[in-house]
Amino acid sequence: MMRTTTRLLCTTVAALAATGATQAADWSDTSIGYRFGSKFAEPFGSNDIKKNIVNLNHASGYSYGTNFFNADLLMSDKKDPSSPGSGSGAREVYIVYRHTLDFGKISGSPIAFGPVRGVGLTAGFDANVKVDAGYNSRKEMLVLGPTLMMDVPGFLNISLLLLKESNAPYNKFSGTATPRYNYKTHPMLTAAWSIPLGKLPLAFEGFANYIASKGSDEFGGPTGPEFNFDGQVMWDVGAGIGSTPNKFKLGLEYQYWRNKFGNPYKGPAGSGAFAKTPMIRAEYHF
Repeated sequence: MMRTTTRLLCTTVAALAATGATQAADWSDTSIGYRFGSKFAEPFGSNDIKKNIVNLNHASGYSYGTNFFNADLLMSDKKDPSSPGSGSGAREVYIVYRHTLDFGKISGSPIAFGPVRGVGLTAGFDANVKVDAGYNSRKEMLVLGPTLMMDVPGFLNISLLLLKESNAPYNKFSGTATPRYNYKTHPMLTAAWSIPLGKLPLAFEGFANYIASKGSDEFGGPTGPEFNFDGQVMWDVGAGIGSTPNKFKLGLEYQYWRNKFGNPYKGPAGSGAFAKTPMIRAEYHF
């Protein structure tokens, strides 16, 4: 059953990605960004970690749906060390890709009811590589499920996704390798949004995930339900000063992450599994 689910997710993700790749974009937005915070936390690690994060983000729409891609390069200070006793910080790359097919666009007949202006199917993946003093994550995750596109200014998409996640951490300092481990397939209720704040050159943007427990971890310990809210208020600098809009944005961001990566913060993972992180953020769009 697990292998069948994995094959279905892989096939669907590949098919949707291929569909998007063969269609010309009706619109697109690509940006590079930077954010900084000094209150990051890591499970089984410390709090008050400083991180500089550089990201590449792309969103586009075509005749049958939308694509979303984001890659973060996360650079920690020495409180999250790159190796035992190191004076340098850990480095991580985290990638997210989502493709959403819009059933109304495919059929040529809009699907709208109540507060919903569209219905779709979303598929994609997450992947990360982290070099640190302990876990050294090598996450792979496939996602698939329905999406409701809400009738709001800007956009608000709500999805119920099935997650197929695995990891194969390797501690090169102790020589301890863990074979790739598949967690229990589990659901995630997720929302993503960008909503203008009246007539001001401001927007409220972000995402929120509620992720059910994924069973036992690769070491036999329990996992817990995970909640991750990440929201920011962004100021469109160009529009604010009467120049070119949608080019340079500045803002404040806040992340609330309980049971980070499914590690119960009341268990051995400790308070590092419960992050409450304010950040500053800047983006250049091209």
